[in-house]
Amino acid sequence: MTGADIIGALLRADSALLARVPEASIKAGRLPDGIAPPALLVRVISSVERQALRRGAATRTVDRVSVTVRAGSYRDQTAIIALVKACCAGRTGNIGGGRNVAILTAGTGPDINGPGDSFEQAQDFRVSFDAET
Repeated sequence: MTGADIIGALLRADSALLARVPEASIKAGRLPDGIAPPALLVRVISSVERQALRRGAATRTVDRVSVTVRAGSYRDQTAIIALVKACCAGRTGNIGGGRNVAILTAGTGPDINGPGDSFEQAQDFRVSFDAET
């Protein structure tokens, strides 16, 4: 279980987001060559485990997760970033297979030129959860 799994589950369950981005275009790890926009890339940027002297059944883990939006226009890019934030930010509880999840925004990246004359921007999240050890 990673923070990317949790964020991915939220994205794939959000009807407003799926109205703009097909579920098949929400990917983990990397976007395939030639994927048509709009598309989302979900990946873990960093992961930190709480360092307990005695390891228990679960370890508190904090992942920084990046959701990169690739869109066909700047207007679509900004609209989809807003949907991603609305879908994920401030969520708590048992989510996407994760226990005791808490999700906070962790910054929005710069606008960049994507491949094939597309528009890209990333929204980062801080995802904390109890990971089974």
